[in-house]
Amino acid sequence: MRRICAVNRIARPVSGTLLRRLALTSIIANVGIVVTGGAVRLTASGLGCPTWPRCTDDSYVTTPEMGVYGVIEFGNRMLTFAVGLIALATLLAVLAHQPRRRGLLPLAVAVFLGIPAQAVIGGITVLTNLNPWVVGLHFLASMAVIAAAYALWRRIGDPDGPTVPTVPTPLRTLARVTTGVSVAVLVIGTWVTGSGPHAGDHGAARNGLDPESISQVHADAVFLLIGLSVALIFAFRAVGAQRATRAAIVLLAVELGQGVIGFVQYFTHVPALLVGAHMLGSCLVLLATLSVQWSTRERRPVTPTPQATRADAATPVPVTA
Repeated sequence: MRRICAVNRIARPVSGTLLRRLALTSIIANVGIVVTGGAVRLTASGLGCPTWPRCTDDSYVTTPEMGVYGVIEFGNRMLTFAVGLIALATLLAVLAHQPRRRGLLPLAVAVFLGIPAQAVIGGITVLTNLNPWVVGLHFLASMAVIAAAYALWRRIGDPDGPTVPTVPTPLRTLARVTTGVSVAVLVIGTWVTGSGPHAGDHGAARNGLDPESISQVHADAVFLLIGLSVALIFAFRAVGAQRATRAAIVLLAVELGQGVIGFVQYFTHVPALLVGAHMLGSCLVLLATLSVQWSTRERRPVTPTPQATRADAATPVPVTA
């Protein structure tokens, strides 16, 4: 009897609360590895381990001869395993959750597989001596994993019923346009980074774009994004969509904070600390944008079918003496 009870405790289904906490932890971990990856680049440690998947031709780990640069680069590689373990734990929790939630498994798999894919792109950046275009792709791959992790976290908190809009169709279209511009801002931001001074290594090439010109393009895209966000606030408020209004206000606040950091770093000749803060801000802008997109619709609880209701009503209820 004791053995049966122990087995039941081990095989007990994962609760929805634990599942959502794991998904939130996955978001935080993926944002964290973006920030630590920025630290690798900003400390010129991008080639601290000059090859991949090994750290040197003869060793998988850093050596004393490689100094602090090797420690920083190798440490960031090790963090990838920690992020992957969190994603694996989340995937196993999704599989163990009862009843099985439709829609969760594809997102959990996407997060789990996205991490090694992102690591491979990181390896290619090393093998190409920090090619700025590949470095930009490495950052955008991290953004894609964060987006998938956020979608998983939000989907866990939603019921499994049909999706219904919370705002009129034109406003949902406006939210999609805002999301597209937000993604464009992130992409152009990688071009700005590829033209700037923080290459990740003193000998790494730049993308050849004029830093001043591409920074102006980036600033123009940011102004467009801010304008769209202001429009969303007034439009959502006009139709009484309070949840969407709050999400749009948060997005605007994050954009303004990110914009201030961007302008200060540009006029102070791109100090490393502000660049790191700007990378964190990029992750927050993405998450706030996704929150706005999510607020334009909601899922309703599953309603039982009439056949199931009649069957349940006809089922006799056992009476215990």
